[in-house]
Amino acid sequence: MRYAETGFNLEVDLSHGSVKRVPTDPKLTELHLGGQGTAARILWDRVPPDTDPLSPANLLIFSTGLLHGTPVPGANRTSVSTFSPLTGLYVNSLMGGWFGPELKFAGYDKIVISGESPGLVYLYINNDKVEIRDASHLQGKGCQETATLLQKELKEPKIQVAAIGLAGENKIFQATIEHANSSASRHGVGAVMGAKRLKAIAVRGTKDVYVAQPTKLWEICRGKYQEIYDNKNCGDPMAHDHNESFHVDNFAWGNARTRRKDYWNKEREEQWVGLWKEVRTRDSGCYNCPKDCHYTISYPGRHTYFLKCFNKLTYSMAAFEEIDFNYNILGLTSAYGMDGFSTPQVLAFAIELYEAGILTKEDLPDFPAGGAERFFYLLDKLVHREGIGDVLANGVYRAARIIGKGAEEYDHNTTKKVEQVPLKLGVVNYPFFLMYCTGEKMNITQIEGSFPQAPIANPEKRKKFVENWSAAPERFKKWLLEWEPKQHMPIEAAVNVCDWNEAMHYVDDAIGTCAWLSSFRGQFGGSPPYHLFTLPEIIALASGIELDSDGLLEVSRRNRNLVRALNIRRGLRRDVEKPPEDHWKVRDPEMEQKHLDAYYEFKGWTKDGIPNKETLDRLKLEFVSEDFIQRGILTADGVAP
Repeated sequence: MRYAETGFNLEVDLSHGSVKRVPTDPKLTELHLGGQGTAARILWDRVPPDTDPLSPANLLIFSTGLLHGTPVPGANRTSVSTFSPLTGLYVNSLMGGWFGPELKFAGYDKIVISGESPGLVYLYINNDKVEIRDASHLQGKGCQETATLLQKELKEPKIQVAAIGLAGENKIFQATIEHANSSASRHGVGAVMGAKRLKAIAVRGTKDVYVAQPTKLWEICRGKYQEIYDNKNCGDPMAHDHNESFHVDNFAWGNARTRRKDYWNKEREEQWVGLWKEVRTRDSGCYNCPKDCHYTISYPGRHTYFLKCFNKLTYSMAAFEEIDFNYNILGLTSAYGMDGFSTPQVLAFAIELYEAGILTKEDLPDFPAGGAERFFYLLDKLVHREGIGDVLANGVYRAARIIGKGAEEYDHNTTKKVEQVPLKLGVVNYPFFLMYCTGEKMNITQIEGSFPQAPIANPEKRKKFVENWSAAPERFKKWLLEWEPKQHMPIEAAVNVCDWNEAMHYVDDAIGTCAWLSSFRGQFGGSPPYHLFTLPEIIALASGIELDSDGLLEVSRRNRNLVRALNIRRGLRRDVEKPPEDHWKVRDPEMEQKHLDAYYEFKGWTKDGIPNKETLDRLKLEFVSEDFIQRGILTADGVAP
C-alpha cells in the first residue's frame, strides 16, 4: 500500500483529447518525495531542452505535495511546474488554497498536461470521472467568474477550480493561474495554460488518503495546529499589518527606481485603515491551516477578489497613486489573471519610456495625462495584446530590446529576464546577493523574513535573538553573535545562510507545506513549526519513508541540483547570474564574484555554475551527469570543458 500519496498521476493529452490514469514509480518518491521534485524529473525525462515553452511539446504539471491530504496542518501548497515563456527556463510557481489536497482526494498526485486543444476547453475531474469539456462559453470570462460559473454548471459548490483569465488566453507573459484565495503567479505559467487552450481545471475528490501511522500522526498534528495558531511568526503578516512604513519607505516606486521617504505618516495610515474596513468583507485561510493570510475585497464596480501577499501596494506604488487606486485596478488584474509584481513594473516602464520620448503619441494614441488613467489605458492594451501592448506583453526585458532607441536603459530591475521585487537598498548584503544571482525562483530572495538583513548593534539583543534558534545549527548563532555593525559576515557564513534557507524551500516545495510556516518564517529565530529537525518524523508517520535531518537535506539538495540541471541544459550559465545593477547603492564587484565562487564550490559546481559529475552522482543523479557528458556540457572526467 502507498502511504500519503495515491500512486497515480493523471495524464492529459489535449491534442488528442485523451486522459489516462498512470501508476507512478515509488522509487522516485523515495528520491524526491513529491511536488516540485518529482515534477522536475518528469520534465527532465520528457521535454527536450530546445522546446518552446508555448509549444504543445511543453508540459504543464500540477503537483500535490507528499503531505497533501494528510492531517498535517498547512500542507496545502500546489506546485505548478513548466518551462517559462518569460525566461525560457524552468519555473515552479506555487499556489495555496485547496486545489492540491482536493486533487489528492480525487485519487491523483499530479496532473501532467501535454499538447494543445483545437478549441478552448476545461478539465473536469470528479474522482474516477475525468472529462475534457468545451469551454467556449467561458472565453473572455474573468478567473473568479469562471470558477463561480463552473461551480454552478457542475452543481458542485465544493469543487476546486484553477483558471486563467483573458491574460492567459492571450498568452501574456504576466499571466497567472488563479485559484480561490491564491494563485500561481510568476513567470507566465498562465500563458502556458493559455497556449494549451485550457481555460480551467475543476476538481472534486472524496476518496481517502492513507497514512502509515495514523494515531501517532494525528496526535502530533493536533499539537502542530495549536502551535501554528499561537505562533505570531506564522502566517503572512502583511494581511493584517496596517503600518506599511517599511514597504513604502524602502521599496521603490514607479519603475522600481524612486524612493519616497516622506510618504508615510499617521494620517495616511488612518486613511488606509478606513478604506480597508470599507472594502474588506471577510478573512480567508487555506486548507487545514488556522491562519487567515488572505481576505476578500468588494470594491464598487469590480468582481469580488482575494487580496494576497504584497499586491495590496504594488500598483499604487508603481503609479504613484493612493491605496484606493490599488484596490480598484486589482479588481481588473485579478479577473484578467495577472501577476501583481511584474505587471505594475511593465506598466510603469512604459510610462517612463513615454516621458523620455522613446514612446510617442503614435505608439500611445489618446494617452491620458493622469497616472491612474494611464495605468488603466496601458493595462487594456496589454491584456488584449493591442498595439504597444503586444510588445509589453513580453515583459520588460524583451520589450526594451524590441523597442530599442535606448529603452534598454530603463530595464533595471530584471534578473534572468524576470521582474524582481522593487527593493532598492544601501550596502550590498551578500546572502541576498547570492540568492538573487542563483535562486531558481528568481522572484524574491528566499532568505527574506528569516536571517537578519543587517547586524544587531546591541550585543544583549543579539543574544536574546538567538535564544529560540531551534531550526538551524549552532554555527549560525555564532556567525550572528560575531557580526558587528558596518561589517560583512565571513564569506563562509553568507554561503551557508543562503544554502540553508534554500534547502528548506526545496523541502517545502516537495512535501507541500506553506513557506509561511517554515522556510519563510524564521528559520533563524522565529521558532517555525516545520524545519529540517521536525519534519523527518512527520514525513515518516505519514508516508512510511524513514529519513533523518541529513537524509531530508540530501533530498532537498538532490531536487535543487535537478532543477539546476534543467536550466543548465537550457543554457543557464554564470554570465546571467547577477542582480539588477542598481539593486544596492554600495557594491564591491570583486567581492561579489568571490562570494559567487565560494557558493559554487560549496554546492559542488564548476566555475560556470554547472553541477559536476561527483556532485550529481553522489546525489543519485547519474542520468544527469551522463547527459551532460554526452552533450559536452561536462567532459568525460566530469568537469567543465
